[in-house]
Parts: sequence; C-alpha cells; structure tokens
Amino acid sequence: MSKKYENLSPERIAFLKKVRAEKIATWVIRTMILVLFFALWEVAARLNLIDSFVTSQPSRMVKTLMNLYDSGDLFLHIGVTCLETVAGFIIGTILGTVIAVLLWWSDFTVRVLEPYLVVLNSLPKVALGPIFIIWIGAGPFAIIAMALAISLIVTILEVLNAFIHTDEDQIKLVKTFGANRLQVFTKVVFPSNIPAMINALKVNVGLSWVGVITGEFLVSKAGLGYLIVYGGQVFQLDLVMTSVIILAIAAALMYQGVVWIQNKLTGQQTAGEQDSI
Repeated sequence: MSKKYENLSPERIAFLKKVRAEKIATWVIRTMILVLFFALWEVAARLNLIDSFVTSQPSRMVKTLMNLYDSGDLFLHIGVTCLETVAGFIIGTILGTVIAVLLWWSDFTVRVLEPYLVVLNSLPKVALGPIFIIWIGAGPFAIIAMALAISLIVTILEVLNAFIHTDEDQIKLVKTFGANRLQVFTKVVFPSNIPAMINALKVNVGLSWVGVITGEFLVSKAGLGYLIVYGGQVFQLDLVMTSVIILAIAAALMYQGVVWIQNKLTGQQTAGEQDSI
C-alpha cells in the first residue's frame, strides 16, 4: 500500500480494493469474450460449419495482415485513414462548437436557422459525396469534407441544445451581479456543459470514421476504406475482414482517447487512488 494512503480508513481501503477488483474483472471478462469469439470463429471455419471464403477466418486474417506488413502497405493505409479521421474530427468539433456558441449568442439567429439545421441533419450525407468530389477534387480534402458533412451538424445541434438548456437559475444569479453576455457564457454556460461537449466528442468519433470511410468508398487511392472496396471487388474477403478489424481497433483507441480527455477535464478519474492499493 502506498504511504500516501496510510491514513485511509479500513472502509475506504476496502471500497478502493472492491472498485479495483471490479475494474480488473471487467477487463478480464471483456478479453475472454473477445478471445472466445475469435476461437469459435476459427473452429467453425476449420470444421466447415461456415464458409471461410465468405466469412474469412482469424488465421487467414493474420496471414493477410502479415502480407500487408511485408509489402509496406499496412501503415500507409492505416496512416492515411487515421490522418483524415483525426483532421475531420478536430475540425468538426472545433467548428461545430464555435458555430453553436455564435447561435446561442443570438436567440433570433437560432430561430431563423434552426429549420435549416434540422433539414441538413436529416439529409443523407452520402448524396453530397459526388458534389464534394466535383467541387474540391478527388483527394483527401474531399474525404475530410465528407467527414465534416456527417459530424458538423450533429455537433452544432448537440452543443447548442446543451447551451440553451443551461440552468436558468444559475444564469439569473450571475446576471443579478451585473454579468454581461460574455461573462454568463464563460462563468456558467460553458463550464456547466463540459459533460455535454464531451458527449458530442464521443458521438463525433463514430461519425468521423463513418464520414471518412464513406469518402474513401467514393474516391481514394489509399486507406482502409480503399482496401475494403478493393477487397470486395476482387472477392478477397480476407482483406475486407482484416481491414474491418483494423478499423474497429483504431476507432476503439480513438474513443478511449476521448474518455481519457473526459477524465482529465471532469476530474472523475480516481485511478490514482485505486492503483496505489
């Protein structure tokens, strides 16, 4: 036990041990489920219970992964997709939050533009792909624009809705002390809605990946989306499934990065105490 927590009560120590044990058990069970899933998949393929040509199998996917690595293409395709996704994620989050702030600043502007935001959010974004290609050109910028088209409006609506529904009593309280619009935002609205903005980040993780992969389906010469399309065209399902697994891992890592940011910003992380017991 760390000396830092020598003075903790037995009940507190027992609680921290229980939390730590539950955390370890959660990760162990998650890992076991994943291992069992791939093991059953491999066994079913080897026993011809499923058609491995259609569904692939873990051993063939590992072989495909090694071939990509040996050819030097693995990190190229992963890097291209991750770079486009991170760019779309960052730009969409920052731009969406800024626009939400500007809309919150003027109730009249919100009333005017809200129907257009709803319509744009309902519009199938895939339909905009060819337009972006014509306007921007067949390249990574069109793919990033696709990611923005999918994530930007959602970010604006979520953050704006959180700003609008901030506790009115808190706003009235600071106004009674003479706070102006900027002070209301910086002292009440923004701090109280950090959890809502974090939730918008979490949503944006998935939307950014969807936008980038959709863009790569339409126009790309590299990336995981390109590998998926190419594998489907030449009936290399091993390549398709391998790319999907890589995509899932990358998306999960990005999501965990957002969770880490949430823990840092909201102060909800207690791992320091838990790890010392």
